[in-house]
Amino acid sequence: MDSIIVEDLYKRFGKNEVLKGINLRVRSGEITAILGPNASGKTTLMKCILGLVIPTSGKITVMGHDTRKGVEYRRYIGYMPQIARFPENLTVRELIDMVKDIRGEEASEEYYVNLFGLEKFLDKHLSVLSGGTRQKVNATLALMFDNAVYMLDEPTVGFDPVASTHFKDEVIKLKKAGKSIVFTSHIMSEVEELADRVVFLLGGVIHFDGTPSRFKEQTGESTLERAIARLMKEVGVENGV
Repeated sequence: MDSIIVEDLYKRFGKNEVLKGINLRVRSGEITAILGPNASGKTTLMKCILGLVIPTSGKITVMGHDTRKGVEYRRYIGYMPQIARFPENLTVRELIDMVKDIRGEEASEEYYVNLFGLEKFLDKHLSVLSGGTRQKVNATLALMFDNAVYMLDEPTVGFDPVASTHFKDEVIKLKKAGKSIVFTSHIMSEVEELADRVVFLLGGVIHFDGTPSRFKEQTGESTLERAIARLMKEVGVENGV
């Protein structure tokens, strides 16, 4: 099943065309990595799917819901931003309870609080937490509901090795449970470890969509990082940039 369908998606900010006719289908039970250098359009694509940016034209469907016709589709998505902006005056417990009240759904917050070792931070204000601990709170909020789709933007940035391992194990469990996971990362070893599929954006255009192994075969490189570097060089030469 296709959980997300993107059709002929364009996005322009003033005279700057950031997305240029993106067509993409995200399948259930699959981990998709959206990759690309800075200003490639990947963050704009993610935000268009989330409804945080309004496309100039095109259509996005999430779990059968046209995103232009309401916000009902958002209840199917768990979102983990790269940098979470929390109300600094709240405690971790208050924040979790507030999000649960807003969603109005059952949550597995205790499991993730224990998994990420947040028990001793529950009654501390978010303003005093370290960056790594805030990222664990961020992960808990994104994962604690039973969503069909998980959108994860550079999710392991700031994690220690233990938290990173726990997080990646959870992502793999979600995939096995038939969920769709879409993530961005600059850590290519992480992409090779997790991704079933790589979508590489450059200049607002998809230049590759397939498995990591196929990407390496196509470029003749031994690692994903080298494969991306070669493709960027070839596209840059071709476009004269």
